Amino acid sequence: MDARTAFGTVLTAMVTPFHADGSMDLESAARLADHLVAAGCDGIVVSGTTGESPTTHGPEKADLVRAVVGAVGDRAKVVAGAGSNDTAHAVRMAECAAEAGADALLVVSPYYSRPSQEGVAVHIETVASATDLPVMLYDIPGRTGVPIGPEASARLAGHPNVLAIKDATGNAVAGCRRGSETGLAIYSGDDPLNLSFLVHGAVGVVSVVGHVAADRYRHMVDAVAASDLGTARSVHDELLPLVDAIMGTGQGAVLAKQAAFELGLIGTARLRLPLVPPTDEQRTALLAAMRSLGYR
Repeated sequence: MDARTAFGTVLTAMVTPFHADGSMDLESAARLADHLVAAGCDGIVVSGTTGESPTTHGPEKADLVRAVVGAVGDRAKVVAGAGSNDTAHAVRMAECAAEAGADALLVVSPYYSRPSQEGVAVHIETVASATDLPVMLYDIPGRTGVPIGPEASARLAGHPNVLAIKDATGNAVAGCRRGSETGLAIYSGDDPLNLSFLVHGAVGVVSVVGHVAADRYRHMVDAVAASDLGTARSVHDELLPLVDAIMGTGQGAVLAKQAAFELGLIGTARLRLPLVPPTDEQRTALLAAMRSLGYR
């Protein structure tokens, strides 16, 4: 299966909405997913980092998949996070996501434990073999403490379910070279570098800023596909203040959820600890950037 078919080309790593009491708000999740698809996304990632996956639990994750699948139908692929440093736990997440109707899985390298590259490869192979779903690897060593290195990447590319890598290493050239060397499709996992990744051969983006600007990212991706780099660069330049407002503090999940709340797409901006609300300064900068682009 081609990665574009399996995952889409413009994906938003969706926040997980909560009610004021901290319980999961599935109605808001469905509304947000529907909005994102209408704005241009052909893929939605649930229970990823931006979705506060470390603080949501098994039944909640399955309920979230069902709600989002029910909202988007066949208009977009629903990619469910199956990330843990406990391989058995990640396998259970993969199996539950498949049972709940997910179209694909996002599998991050096992964090905190810092296994060897052999351990990284065996962990991901085990999770990828737990279902028949296509798998996108997620390489973000700044969070996990361990990369999916060249040897592990080459080995994992031989797994029949592994089709792509979401690259959040901060190096677009090296990331896309890895795609050329392994045959895996590359997705940008870093909004400031979306254009760089696309120009160097990435097939799409997995965006946090897409909560606000999915329409513009759709325009960027389509422009690069049409070799219209002037248009793509214009979109990139236009979005920089918004990208900085959401991603520049290192609190993308917090600011993306605040943005979705400001747009009226979710009922509250409630977070689960250890995440805390944005500062007044961060919210002011976010609103200014949204207004400058006509999103408020």
